[in-house]
Amino acid sequence: MFLKRKVKDLMIPISNYAVTSPDNTLQDAIAKMRKVFCEIDKKEECTESGHRTGLVIQDGKLVGIIDFQSIMRSLMPEIAGKLSDKLAALGVSIAFAEADAHDLDAARSSFKERVLHNAMTKVGDIMLKLRGQIDVDSDLMKALKLMHKNRVTVLPVFEGDRVVGVLRDSDLFLATANILSE
Repeated sequence: MFLKRKVKDLMIPISNYAVTSPDNTLQDAIAKMRKVFCEIDKKEECTESGHRTGLVIQDGKLVGIIDFQSIMRSLMPEIAGKLSDKLAALGVSIAFAEADAHDLDAARSSFKERVLHNAMTKVGDIMLKLRGQIDVDSDLMKALKLMHKNRVTVLPVFEGDRVVGVLRDSDLFLATANILSE
């Protein structure tokens, strides 16, 4: 029963999760995250199936979390802010955009150049602060309440003072779906 299950029953063990350090570059962190995110299909293309976050650990201690959104914000500042700021970051003027120009090659290459340029950013400069953690022996309802209270989609799971895994909202969703399909 969902109410009696423990976090340890659903968590993803740390050995199956992307782990990086604050001193690593985004390029390194992205490579690690891609390995646990992608499932390679018959066409040898990545299909979405894995984790969208990684743990940032320094000297054996969890110091932060990195996720797809924090990476995209750091690599592409145009995804945040006003339209004029977004266009300026792409090297496109409002007049150019309003002219319905069909040749956006400059904007596309600008994207690639900025991604390559910012790939050397340190993980510690963009990692997210921890907003909650849970004990491995806690019940799932406690985890659900903590996720809701802290507005997070992942909770680091601890056994004593050691991080041992991660519980995701998707794990709780799948547990809910399994109950309803019984």
